[in-house]
Formats: sequence, C-alpha cells, structure tokens
Amino acid sequence: MTNAIAENEPHYEVEARRVLLDAFERYSPDRLAISFSGAEDVVLIDLARELVDDFAVFSLDTGRLHPETYRFIEDVRRFYRIDIELVSPNADDLAGFVKEKGLFSFFEDGHQECCTVRKTDPLRRKLADLDAWITGQRIDQSVTRVNLEHQEDDTAFGTSVHPIEKFNPLANWSGQDVWAYIRDHGVPYNALHDKGFVSIGCEPCTRAVGPHEHERNGRWWWEDGSAKECGLHAQNIARPIRIVS
Repeated sequence: MTNAIAENEPHYEVEARRVLLDAFERYSPDRLAISFSGAEDVVLIDLARELVDDFAVFSLDTGRLHPETYRFIEDVRRFYRIDIELVSPNADDLAGFVKEKGLFSFFEDGHQECCTVRKTDPLRRKLADLDAWITGQRIDQSVTRVNLEHQEDDTAFGTSVHPIEKFNPLANWSGQDVWAYIRDHGVPYNALHDKGFVSIGCEPCTRAVGPHEHERNGRWWWEDGSAKECGLHAQNIARPIRIVS
C-alpha cells in the first residue's frame, strides 16, 4: 500500500484517495469490496489500483442487464486484469417471482419488488461475508442522496451482531468530475454512454436522457423522483471519517 497522495490533484480526487486509503488500511481484501456497475465504479477501481496491490470487486448480475453492460464488465476485467465476482439472484426466488408476476410487473406495481429479488437480496447475501463495502454514489445523483457522507454505518444491511460500513469516496464529485477523470486517465466505460444513457441499470428500466435532463430521469422514469432507489442505498447514519495523512 502507498500513502502517497499528490496534493496538486483536484481536491475531490485527493479526498477520494484519502477515503479509499482509510478503507484499505482498516479492512483486508477478504472483508472489503468495491461494488461495480457503472462509470463511477471504474473510477474507484482505477484509483484503488494505484493505492493497493490487492482489492476485491463484485457486480450484481440481475439477469436483465444490457448486452453492452455485460461487455463492459468483461472489458474492465481484462483492462485491469482483476477478478470481478458476479453476484446473481437466488434461482428459486427469481423463478417464483417471475412465475407469479411475469417479466414486466414493475411497470404496474413499481420496481421495488423486482429489485428486491434481483438486487437487494443478492447484495444482502454478499455483504454477509464482508465488513465493509465501497460504492460510487454521488450527492448530485438524486434527491435521495443529498445527505450522503463519505463513510456511513450501513443500517440497511448491517446489524448489531454484524455491523457493516459503507464508503462513498466520490460523494462530492460531480458527473463532470467523473467524466473528466475518465477522459484524462483513459478509463474504459459502457458503450451505452455514447448513446445518451447516463445512469444505467437493467435494460427494461433504463432509457437515454436528453442533454438537459437529470441523469436519474433515465431510471424508472414512470415513477416519482423521490422513489428512484432500488434498495441498495437506503439513507444510512453518517460517522466521522479518519483521514489518512
């Protein structure tokens, strides 16, 4: 591990590196992992590669991702020469849900039930083997993330018996900051971004957005903006971060 942080970098990048260093110093790779799905998460992987020799990455494979997203996952795996663990839904739970509700019930019933089976429950199963995880959440992504902190007690998935910490190194980054980093560092990204997609989830629930639309308008666009979370990122309790000098 290296503690070298170039202070001439943008302040938000220095901040992200310090948050990552704090996480990597306190947790071993078998108890901490980066959750990977989109552009922000590849930035995390790129930053992590410069800070530590060994880190874990997982991605939720809902079974409904775009073909471009699956190719993107493979591109990242090959580019960084890392393992990316694909976490899938429980086969019996998914079969029962589809048998009862069909493949597109979310257009009538809302997305939460489908996301629970395909995303939240698989993540809960994965986090049962971890003590902390790292996400690419940003404050400006959604009205549901305005209180986002760099480090949180994850009360959505942790318990008094097994507490879980969540690190959000890019909390203060803007979308422009993310894409400036991607361009400057030659970071791979999902080909859907070149087609007007900004926030990318499952294929039926994601659409391209116009140049002046908010990025989350492309997710679950038939629902109210205050409900546009899939259950992975409930509002958690902030805790002070120990900055690494």
